[in-house]
Amino acid sequence: MDKILEGLVSSDHSIPVKRAIVKKVVEAAEKEVSEEQCQALFTLTTRLILLGEDAFQRQIGFQVLEAYARYHRPEFERFFSKDFVLGLLQQGYVQLDRKDPAIIDYIHCCLRLLISCPSVLEIFAVVQVEVLRMVCERPEPALCAHLSTLLSDFVQCIPRDKSGVLFCQQLVRTISYFHCFASQERELREYVGQVTKVSTLLQNIWKADPATLLPSLQEVFAIISSTDPSFDPSIALASLVQHIPVQMITVLIKSLTTDHNVKDASMTKALCRMIDWLSWPLAQHVDTWVIALLKGLAAVQKFTILIDVTLLKIELVFSRLWYPIVRQGALAVLSHMLLSFQHSPEAFHLVVPHVVHLVQSLRTDGLPTSKAFLLQFTELIHCMMYQYSGFPDLYDHILEAIKDLPKPGEEKIKLVLNQSAWTSQSNSFASGPLRQVGKSETGKTGLVNLGNTCFLNSIIQTLFMATDFRRHVLSLHLNGSNPLMKKLQLLFAFLAHTQRAAYAPKNFLEVSRPPWFNAGSQQDCSEYLRFLLDRLHEEEKTLQVLESVKPKVAPPVDTSSKDPAGPTSPENGEESSLAPAEIKPEDDGSTLIERAFGGKLITGIRCMQCNGISEKEEPFTDLSLAFCPSASQGGPQPEGPSEEPKVLCQGSVNGGSEIPEPGSAKAPASNVHFVPVTNEPPLSVPDLVNYFLAPEILDEENAYFCEKCSSLQRAERTMKVVSAPEYLILTLLRFSYDAKCHVRRKILDNVTIPPLMRLPVHAPLMPTQCSSCTSSPLQVDSPESSENLAKKLKPSQKDEEEEETERIAGEEQINRGGEMSFQSVPYVLSSVVMHSGISSESGHYYSYGHNINGADGAQHPANHFALKEDSGNGDPECSLSTCSALSIPPEQGGALPNSGQEARDWLLFNDSRVTFTSLQSVQNITNRFPKDTAYVLMYRKQELPGQNINGGLMANGMRLSVEPPLQKELLDAIIKDNKLYLQEQELSARTQALQAPSSSCSFRPNGSDDNNPPGSCGPSGGGGGGGGFNTISRLVF
Repeated sequence: MDKILEGLVSSDHSIPVKRAIVKKVVEAAEKEVSEEQCQALFTLTTRLILLGEDAFQRQIGFQVLEAYARYHRPEFERFFSKDFVLGLLQQGYVQLDRKDPAIIDYIHCCLRLLISCPSVLEIFAVVQVEVLRMVCERPEPALCAHLSTLLSDFVQCIPRDKSGVLFCQQLVRTISYFHCFASQERELREYVGQVTKVSTLLQNIWKADPATLLPSLQEVFAIISSTDPSFDPSIALASLVQHIPVQMITVLIKSLTTDHNVKDASMTKALCRMIDWLSWPLAQHVDTWVIALLKGLAAVQKFTILIDVTLLKIELVFSRLWYPIVRQGALAVLSHMLLSFQHSPEAFHLVVPHVVHLVQSLRTDGLPTSKAFLLQFTELIHCMMYQYSGFPDLYDHILEAIKDLPKPGEEKIKLVLNQSAWTSQSNSFASGPLRQVGKSETGKTGLVNLGNTCFLNSIIQTLFMATDFRRHVLSLHLNGSNPLMKKLQLLFAFLAHTQRAAYAPKNFLEVSRPPWFNAGSQQDCSEYLRFLLDRLHEEEKTLQVLESVKPKVAPPVDTSSKDPAGPTSPENGEESSLAPAEIKPEDDGSTLIERAFGGKLITGIRCMQCNGISEKEEPFTDLSLAFCPSASQGGPQPEGPSEEPKVLCQGSVNGGSEIPEPGSAKAPASNVHFVPVTNEPPLSVPDLVNYFLAPEILDEENAYFCEKCSSLQRAERTMKVVSAPEYLILTLLRFSYDAKCHVRRKILDNVTIPPLMRLPVHAPLMPTQCSSCTSSPLQVDSPESSENLAKKLKPSQKDEEEEETERIAGEEQINRGGEMSFQSVPYVLSSVVMHSGISSESGHYYSYGHNINGADGAQHPANHFALKEDSGNGDPECSLSTCSALSIPPEQGGALPNSGQEARDWLLFNDSRVTFTSLQSVQNITNRFPKDTAYVLMYRKQELPGQNINGGLMANGMRLSVEPPLQKELLDAIIKDNKLYLQEQELSARTQALQAPSSSCSFRPNGSDDNNPPGSCGPSGGGGGGGGFNTISRLVF
């Protein structure tokens, strides 16, 4: 029969004839055949299968072998023995090499025919040994694929126990040697299919024997972390990732990132090669593992690796976005790499040149998934352009390409950036000192206390939260002529963009500390604020004077140009150094401090004999508000006669008017009379403002010399705000001098702080109508002055009715003459500086800031609430001429005080610590912690629709709609410091990891401080020292 079959195969008969004859030979297998004939047929069919010239001969061989092996199984067992199998695997067959996949297919076929025979067990044992040897020889992908098919069908051939672990490790290493140099799609698909078969075999082994998984993965890491330049492992290893249980991510990443035996160079190589795996078409979860490893490295502060890998691989990851089959995973990795790389724009700028081309491709490729992918991609680009603004030359063409696509809101962008930063990654793997607190969830930066410097920290955070002022400072183009403003600009830039949780303002403290402030001593934050604003103002004024004396040769350049490097005319000398890049102020000689905080008061004295009026205009940057004598009786002063509280209010050390009235500071109560005011507890900020603006009677020893009458006369002194500042700063005079005990005491009265308030502003009289009207440069209240604009001494009760009648008659006379009118200017609360303590000699300052989002505050409910309040008041004359709080109608007020949204609208700045809080907490802090009282308040003016108060602030460009782009000098400084910070964190983590800590260090998570007083630093401080600030060696501030 074998001779017939052999002759048939080599004959010239047609294929149908040959098939017919083969069919007869197969049917003859059912008949009795001798041992010799069977062996001859098995030998012939084996030769046809392994050495056949074409597929037809191999097919005939399989058909005949299968038929005769089924009916003559004992004979086939003797033919297909373990020795025969061993010879095939070790030596091959005739001229056929032992590594030819055909041998594996032949053995696979024969094992199926012998599966029920006892002798197959011996063959399994032989195959177990031989397959381990084979994978150690690094077979080609085709042989590995055939071998995997065999082992998947006959799991008994897979090595067991230790040999099984070794087999898996060697098979992993074999995959690392796979390479495909084909360019045809068919060949590529075949290669991918072969790799998939091998990875599926490993998956089955891991499921059957979990003990082999971890050693296999360790082998994977050993391969990809190799620094041998001659070895480049295949990206086919990516096919294994999808078979690793996702729940093992935490365990494996912990093992990798905390293993001190893993060198940085090895970790860098491993991460780079994992990123290369994104190119593997069928791999799943590669992006998940890459991002997990990136986060793990950030959590243990290995920032050097992250920086190197990002810069090395960011362009490759971006290039994967062009391929639909891998683009989703590539975008996830690209997003994480870009959003976390926040210390420098370098990584983003590497991919910027390719953005427009990709956008155009996504618009036109016609794939159903491209539109959704494009939206995700453009959202990422918007986030990055927001993070690194200031490069219009790079971004203009991108904005043009995506202008019709949705843009994420500013709050969403900030949230994404805050959550993605390397320093925001929590380290769940480290313990003890390795746990480091990054930026709080607010995304804001604290200020390090440098030793009793909370007076500076609270004021700087208050100015920083003054949105328009901050934006103008950051947009200034400065030179060396503005040292203090330049330092403030740099400090604001760091607060806005540093990756540090808290920044140490050492340089700014050195240049801004008043000369009489001793280093390390406790100081008054209000005094510091006045000094700082005065210095900034005088610095700019000096520069204006220097510019004005230069030769007036106008260069041929458009003065409205936004080019910061371009020259400007001498007339616009201020703009050359201090003008914002976007909107330049009118050339009125005003400084930035004047435009932001400057207002004007008119002090008028009316002779009550001839009704002659003398007025003087004075500028101000803050109003110092005294407590009325009767209201402060509950404060910390000793018992005394009825006039004692008046002395208490007068004796403030917080500065006052530049030109005090002679004798008024210490005039006995019997010599000065006052108009009564409503004294209903509790006091509110508008009450104190009204008290500040209330008329004062000058009488007897304090009588006024009237030039018209040529004698001392009884007179009424009034103060009117005639120009409302953009930011209204109010200082509550809580520290007063007790003349009886010769000590400074603190008035602990609670003061209600309205979120919305309106200030009466009087239209100024014409200069011809003022008998003494002057205009003086901006002045700051001297802290040594014993007189203050806020000091008001009221008339005695006996003259009350008479003087009130005279005052009303005088007002009516003025109003009838049409010489002045009232405007009710709405203000919204921006910041509050709190003092925690019971005296001026000790305590702690911290501040609250309104987290204003959006272009400007014009969208605030104050706009229509103010109008509603004004129009609904039954006494319009009274409502316009007095300061009052505005309440938010519940049906219109948006977020309620205890709503979750408003709870994140306010921030608590307590030195290094920044947390979310709520307006309700700000207003109730003194009720809950009596030693913590409001000291300095800042309100922001609200522009009403169709109204431009003072007729020029908007024209002067005080409102900037967006955060200005960082100038190169500032950006470079921040990038340098961010890199330094990352290096410090990494070095600290490594140092601490090498020290075997004996105890773990716990930390209090960032959260609301509402349950404890936010401040208390000194032993005499208020609030009991809550809020997590009881640290060793911390005595004051």
